[in-house]
Amino acid sequence: MPLLVLHQVCKSYGALKVTDGISLSVEAGQTLGILGPNGAGKTTLFNLISGDAGLDSGRIEYEGRDISRLKPHQRCRAGIGRSYQVPQPFGHMTVFENLVTAAVFGAGLTERAAWARAAEVLAQTGLTPHANRLAGSLTLLNRKRLELARALATNPKLLLLDEIAGGLTEHEARALVEELARIKAQGVTMVWIEHVVHALLAVADRLLVINFGRTLADGPPQQVMADPEVRRVYMGIET
Repeated sequence: MPLLVLHQVCKSYGALKVTDGISLSVEAGQTLGILGPNGAGKTTLFNLISGDAGLDSGRIEYEGRDISRLKPHQRCRAGIGRSYQVPQPFGHMTVFENLVTAAVFGAGLTERAAWARAAEVLAQTGLTPHANRLAGSLTLLNRKRLELARALATNPKLLLLDEIAGGLTEHEARALVEELARIKAQGVTMVWIEHVVHALLAVADRLLVINFGRTLADGPPQQVMADPEVRRVYMGIET
């Protein structure tokens, strides 16, 4: 049984149809990469999965259960964690406090268990040296790491990553890819929106390309990247 299934999901804002009948399924342990031009509807799709936006029509199933009407915190407790394109830490709190908060309210852990989980995630993401720094004082790379760490602190089975490599240097992106590969090896299912294509291709088992809220291509990464329509729409290459 797939971990996540979307059935003809639709979302409009006024006359603009942002997500137009997208259907997909993601198997447990799989990493699905999502590509598409700016404004294609990628982040809106994430918002529908996480509950940050409500469906106009369609259905979302997670672990075989219809979650279309669940609130974001209920989906998080069920095991759906996410990062945001623009990091959203509690800037006046320390890195450690951010992770404890995520573990308590996102995963439902006791305070003692949340402290242990926070320490584990600090080590996993390389943030231990920054544990007592205010989150608002971090560099971009470490804010990105914290965004990932906060999602991990919720103990996700499904991890939604929204352009987490954006703005990073080549070296920083490689370090992020290595971290995501380790997370994948632990059995966490990931759906990753990204414009840094080489980073995405290093981790993804499958690619979905969206354009104008609709599926343009879906399949093995090399096959999708060779698709003439994908090359035309996403890379501007006429073949």
